[in-house]
Order: sequence, then structure tokens, then C-alpha cells
Amino acid sequence: MDLWSFIKEYYIDSIVYKEGYNVVNTLTWAIILVIAVFLLYRFIEKRFEIDRKFIFANIPYVILGSSSRVVEDAGFLQTPVSYVFMSPFIFFLIFFIAFPSLLASRRFFGDRYYLPYSVVGLACAIPTLVLLFLNLKIENPLVLPYAIIGASVVAFAFYMLPLKTKNLLSFSVMFAHMLDGFVTFLGVQYHGYVEIHVLPSFITEKFGAIALPILKFGVIGTILYLLDTSNEKESLKNFIKFVILVLGLAPALRNALRITFGV
Repeated sequence: MDLWSFIKEYYIDSIVYKEGYNVVNTLTWAIILVIAVFLLYRFIEKRFEIDRKFIFANIPYVILGSSSRVVEDAGFLQTPVSYVFMSPFIFFLIFFIAFPSLLASRRFFGDRYYLPYSVVGLACAIPTLVLLFLNLKIENPLVLPYAIIGASVVAFAFYMLPLKTKNLLSFSVMFAHMLDGFVTFLGVQYHGYVEIHVLPSFITEKFGAIALPILKFGVIGTILYLLDTSNEKESLKNFIKFVILVLGLAPALRNALRITFGV
């Protein structure tokens, strides 16, 4: 296999033909993510206090990314524009919207940057959601409520454990990943969807869809415990939680919207 054939098979075809993830592109995107997260942290820690205000101000942009992804899933966009709204390019698209907004908000509003910054995100996310709800029929209205209830119960139970994880950020991270786990479980188990990521797909095939939220609880709970009991800087711990939160909430919202509309 020559270089072009390799790139086409493992990278291009997975996007153009929506074949899902494979081991090669999964490892590639993971490496790029780690490098990008490291560089972003080094830049942000010198200019922002990485606290709850910073993290929660980014949630509208997560909603924007997830809903924009569903716009592509629903067929509203044509190629080649649609490729920009697929993974991994959708992450760059949202970054190029969020990052300049963050810097501009800090430049003009100082320490209260998080208010205008989040408003910009909402101003972009709300029209995208309105587009979906006005043009698509709701096929499965109970998926998101059921997933929210399940995620809330499990996250609250985790919060009540006698561990040093009783803080809002840890609760939010657990909730996001439990939401992702329960949405995936409902989609695979009851609505005919399939898991396209390499490891979750293997787990689902071997142990059933219910294994996903169970495994997520164990893995995320362990990571949060290690973070909250470590002696690392609070800014680093919070930034890692922020990244983990996004990695759980973004696919959770995207999949919830897809299943809700039957896309």
C-alpha cells in the first residue's frame, strides 16, 4: 500500500463515506488532541484563571458544536462544506469561533469576560438549535429526558460517595459522561444506532450497550478521584476536567439530538 492509498483508506474515506473511526485515525486524532490541549493550556494559564466561570462559559460553544454536527447529520449541508462540520474538522471550526471571542471578551471586558463570551456562544448556538427544531420532526422525545434523569442520579450518587470529589466541576464531568453513556445505551439498545468509535464499539459488541455507562462511571470516577487527591496546580486540574467535560458532553448532546430527531 502506497502513502496515498494509506491516507485515503484510513483518513479520507472515513470522512467522505462516514465509515466511522478506525484504529489509525483514532490514534492520530488522540495525539493531535493531546498536543493541542497542552499548547492551549500553556497559553490560557498565563492569561486566565481556569475556574468554574471559565469552564461554564465555554458550554454554549459545546452546544454549538454538537448542534452544528447534527445539522450536517440531517443533510442540510452539501459537500464539500459538509466536511467542515464532521470530526475532526468541527473541533477546529468551533475553536476558530470561540478562541477569538474569548480573547476579545477579555480585551474589552477584563475579568468579567465570561459574560459576553458566553453570550456570543449562545447567540450562535440558539439559532442552530432553532433550525433543527423547526425543520426536523421529533421522533424520540423521551431519549434526552431519560438520559438526563439517569445521568443525574448516577452523578449525584458519585458526589455523595465518601471521596474527595465533592465539588461542582467533578459532578459536572461525571454528569456529562453519564449523559453520553446513557444516550448511547438508549440509542444502541432501543433505536437501532451503532457505536462508531473503536473501543466503545468493541465493548458494545462484547458486553452489550449497558456496559458503556458502567465502564464510563468506573473510568471517569477513577480519573476524578486521582485529580482531586493530587497535588497538581488547581489550574491544571481544572483544565483537565474541562477537557474531559467537553469530550463527554459534546458527543452526548450530538447523539441525543440525532436520536431525538431520528437522524
